Amino acid sequence: MEGAALREPAQRVSPRARLMWLLGAVVQGAWLLVLVALGGWLWHWFPLPWWVFAALAAVVAAYVVVMPTWRYRTHRWEVTDTAVYTQTGWWSRERRIAPMSRIQTVDHAEGAVARLFGLASVTVTTASSAGALEISGLDRDRARRLVDELTLKADAVAGDAT
Repeated sequence: MEGAALREPAQRVSPRARLMWLLGAVVQGAWLLVLVALGGWLWHWFPLPWWVFAALAAVVAAYVVVMPTWRYRTHRWEVTDTAVYTQTGWWSRERRIAPMSRIQTVDHAEGAVARLFGLASVTVTTASSAGALEISGLDRDRARRLVDELTLKADAVAGDAT
């Protein structure tokens, strides 16, 4: 369809994903501040002025506050009879479409932190050189149902997924 705009996928990830991403951002930010402080202490001949540490702390705080909500607003997914649609990113945005006929595998994963929040990820591997599509931050039960749904739909489509 010439001139048609690609719409955003309809489904959002779980609201609990914001908390998971917030925890990740806090941990990353804390490590960054510790490394900078340690670096300034170890290299005493290159001391850091107090304002460098304060500026870095402000940037880390802004990242921790803004990123989880921004990422939640951006991350979307949708499954139709013919394709899987994903939209990811928080700073830059990526939209991907995987036709059912190209799906090779559908995987379910629950990392340690995701399990704390009752979340999981679904990864759809295709014959594309761009790599797999990942839907992170799904409710654990919804992720399991999605794996079943995608497996059945992909199996019902004629083709060899290559």
